[in-house]
Amino acid sequence: MYLSIDFGGTRTRVGWFSDSMTLLTRDEGLSHTDEAPEAVIQRLIDLARRVVPPGQKPAAIGICAPGPQAYTGLILHANTLPGWDRVPLAQRISEAFSNAPTHMENDANLAALAESQMGAARGCDPALYLTISTGIGGGAILNGQLFTGWRGLAIEPGHIKFMALDGRYYSLEALASGTAIGRQARERLATSDMPSTLRGLALVDGKAVGEAAQAGDELARTVVQEAGRWLGLGLVALVHCFNPQVVVIGGSVTNLGELILAPARAVLAELLIDPAFNHPDLLKLAALGDDVCLIGAALQARRKSVAAG
Repeated sequence: MYLSIDFGGTRTRVGWFSDSMTLLTRDEGLSHTDEAPEAVIQRLIDLARRVVPPGQKPAAIGICAPGPQAYTGLILHANTLPGWDRVPLAQRISEAFSNAPTHMENDANLAALAESQMGAARGCDPALYLTISTGIGGGAILNGQLFTGWRGLAIEPGHIKFMALDGRYYSLEALASGTAIGRQARERLATSDMPSTLRGLALVDGKAVGEAAQAGDELARTVVQEAGRWLGLGLVALVHCFNPQVVVIGGSVTNLGELILAPARAVLAELLIDPAFNHPDLLKLAALGDDVCLIGAALQARRKSVAAG
């Protein structure tokens, strides 16, 4: 049996998995990361204990955590956890559960693992995963294995750089994320007199723009389609580098569906240097929903346990 923990800046999810990766018990709660790390960790431990049956010890624990170096077991340089400096999260969790082997990894990497084993990328190799919400993150499966690079820092698609017409450099997540969609809509509202239902809103963020676009608002649709074209340009770079069988797209921005994916597909069709890079099922929406990282953490715990013998 495996204990899985998906620790995020806003919510924490926990699950108790069978050896065959069936989710037996699940719970979740707010992370309250504005509090001191020790208080946050204790709350996380208390939440995890609620899904572990009395008298049982996990064979291993998988933790999904923010930060590019989560594999170290420490919280390092996590934008969603300001003030957390070298916090030994994996060690603290392990100690709370009879020193069970504990394996921690970046959230997007574990989402890639989950989608490749049990989701939209099942049976596909190589497979890329992009999560598009507040920012843009990603992971890669190569030869059936999670690829994390030389120092565990791959893959960061949100930081692919482009030079815009104003001569400045922008990252992909500054052009195609939910945050970018909200910002670009606000800029367009301020610099044009184009009619829009967004003008009557107190808060114009990515979610509001997406809802307006789905309702037919022309300004919102223009913003979303532009973000889709930037996404397509980022995908062109990734596809040329990895020649993946599939690219799975997850995160809240995928609620826009074809409004953002159709422009991305059009850019891929136009700019890929050979049609052999492309096919109708190259882009797929993620299949595992909110539990994708919970499933990925459990899979990672099982994989590491098997490898350790």
